[in-house]
Amino acid sequence: MNEEITISITDEILASFCKAAGEPLRLNILRALSNDSFGVLELAHIFSTGQSGISHHLKVLAQAGLVATRREGNAIFYRRALAKNDSVLKNLHRSLLLDIDQLVLSDEIQQRIDFVHEQRAQASQEFFAKFAEDFPSRQDLIAGVPQFRDSLLALLDALGFSKTADVMEIGPGDGGFLPELAKRFTHVRALDNSAHMLELAQNLCQQQNLKNVHLQLADALTDDIAPADCVVVNMVLHHFAAPAQALHRLARLVKQGGSLLITELCQHDQSWAKDTCGDLWLGFDQEELAQWANAAGLIPSESLYLGLKNGFQIQLRHFAKPNTKASLTVN
Repeated sequence: MNEEITISITDEILASFCKAAGEPLRLNILRALSNDSFGVLELAHIFSTGQSGISHHLKVLAQAGLVATRREGNAIFYRRALAKNDSVLKNLHRSLLLDIDQLVLSDEIQQRIDFVHEQRAQASQEFFAKFAEDFPSRQDLIAGVPQFRDSLLALLDALGFSKTADVMEIGPGDGGFLPELAKRFTHVRALDNSAHMLELAQNLCQQQNLKNVHLQLADALTDDIAPADCVVVNMVLHHFAAPAQALHRLARLVKQGGSLLITELCQHDQSWAKDTCGDLWLGFDQEELAQWANAAGLIPSESLYLGLKNGFQIQLRHFAKPNTKASLTVN
């Protein structure tokens, strides 16, 4: 009797899964969610479908365990769910996602995805243009450089970079971490796509006479930038329109055998950070970052986690980029 019930439940799960995977639009939704997350309205725009229609498809996908939800303030975002190890359909689930990733979205759909990303990025840039002067005080409400400086320096120093190595900080803010980098590296580059924020960093460099720091107005995700031995990204990833895609592009800025150091918030539910600090995302799950790093060809390494009195938790992550040339020589 129990065996019959088990078989019946398995059949229902399989039927639900096959139903979800048996519709072209739902397969395209899963493809779009491979390294991104979108709200219902964003998906409705991307696929030029009514909100109620998209909601129905997402419900079917959720019932089959193919998508998961995440609340970002008052909005709910959908992302692709990974196959669970204890699922009776884990192999089928993984195979489906692997096959889906071989599909290419139409140019029209990709253009709409790019438009959504541009809208997010524009909102972030407008925030920094408007609140550049008092952004440091706003950031201190969550986590300013002093709250993670010593722990990050301990992680950085343990990597044993030589003074001849070069380092690049993406989004230096008001430049609070640049003096520490200037002490440890002969060549320091700092990139920001906000002229207002770069001006704050320039003022600090002049005040502290940091002659080995080169500031550059550039977009780390789109501009042609020479890679560095060490790339530092402090409290920036949650401002990117598409963080998984951003991590993939940041990995290209790291030399082979080099390191990417990320200071970022763990996932939280304090939605006021969106309006007060211009955050597009309310932190990230630790495993989520590791999965994105793996997809970008990086190896997750040392990690530190700091609890803060205001209810936030910071994750300090080191991702190493394999030296493939060295590996080929050894082999």
